[in-house]
Amino acid sequence: MRNAIPPAVTSGRRVFHGWWIVATFAVTQTIGYGTLYYAFAVVLHPIAADLHTTPAAVTGAFTTAILAQAAAAIPVGRWLDRHGGRALMTVGALLGATMLAAWAQARTVWQLYLIFAGLGVAMAMALYEAATAVLMSWFDATRRAKAILGMIVVAGFASTIFMPLTGWLTERHDWRATLLVLAGLYAGVAVPLHLLVVRRPPQTVRGSRRASPLHRRSLVRTAIRDSRFRWLAAAFVAHAAAMTTMTVHLVGYLVSRGHPATFAATVAGLLGVLSVTGRLLLTATARRVRLHRIVAAVFALQAAAALSLPLLAGTRLGAALAVTAFGLGFGIASLAAPQLLADRYGTDAYASIAGTLAALVTLARAGAPLAAAFLLTASGDYRIVLSALGGAGLVAAAGILASAGTAPAAARQRIPDSAG
Repeated sequence: MRNAIPPAVTSGRRVFHGWWIVATFAVTQTIGYGTLYYAFAVVLHPIAADLHTTPAAVTGAFTTAILAQAAAAIPVGRWLDRHGGRALMTVGALLGATMLAAWAQARTVWQLYLIFAGLGVAMAMALYEAATAVLMSWFDATRRAKAILGMIVVAGFASTIFMPLTGWLTERHDWRATLLVLAGLYAGVAVPLHLLVVRRPPQTVRGSRRASPLHRRSLVRTAIRDSRFRWLAAAFVAHAAAMTTMTVHLVGYLVSRGHPATFAATVAGLLGVLSVTGRLLLTATARRVRLHRIVAAVFALQAAAALSLPLLAGTRLGAALAVTAFGLGFGIASLAAPQLLADRYGTDAYASIAGTLAALVTLARAGAPLAAAFLLTASGDYRIVLSALGGAGLVAAAGILASAGTAPAAARQRIPDSAG
């Protein structure tokens, strides 16, 4: 009989390496979002001018990337459940860097759209949803929230770092050279780190086994048919729609109320900082209050902030207070959704179930700002848009409360594994 490493020893090694993966993702997600996502806003107008087209046409390319990311979310989740994240995230980072380099060579709008379709697939393979699925498989319920928090608190500063960096590079060179630099940086850091550090967690108990494809498919079907999953999906779709719309239209609204553009941009910039604050508060309070109650309360606070913004935004203090209340919930979905899914459906098919949710949420992020723009054009009144945002926040809060409860019996039939 072979000598086996005691489970406690193996579990300790697993947790130790799991934190190395957290540190890796803190770096690669920061660079990934900075280069693949936030750089676009900085180079948007230089690209439009160089390609002799409109900013709207170039923005359509970015929408194509978001749609491609949504389309790839479900197959990416299935791959992660079956094979883990090492190969997928390494290839995704390489694809992302390649698309950045190709983006730098684009000469026509149709080339830009094709490149951004590939960029969206790379985002699905290498960014947050994939990284979260890997972390969920490495940590038990007592450590998952801290692991994800460790990643997203650092990655939350991606815009703070990379938007100024991209602007500085663009001013000194041009947008094409800037994208090549960003491609080299992302490839040079993310590809080797994903390849060398990311791997599947070890099996720690003799006789334990990973979920079979048939078992995973059964779990996914059970989750999708579960009415509480639908409520959860409705909640996070509504929340994502409100968050994205506020991000896009907040500056324009504050300017329309007579505030200087610099003040409006500064207040809007609070959303990124407050997203980190909200995540820290969620982690601290979740030890004493059930998670779904905290999340529902924050979503309701955001709804109240959006509905009260027309009353408060006439003064700088009022605008700052309303945005602060709204911003406290800006980043909690990225921390709460994985925990709520894992608590309800386990981790045997987590990536597949989360991929289904991610596809819906990503579609909402792509379509909501456009829908809000049409609503604003038709009504000519920002108050209608803000009322819609408040309504979405209330739907999100109600959906979270309605999703609470005992998981279906089939979803609780997990493959035994005591790894921590």
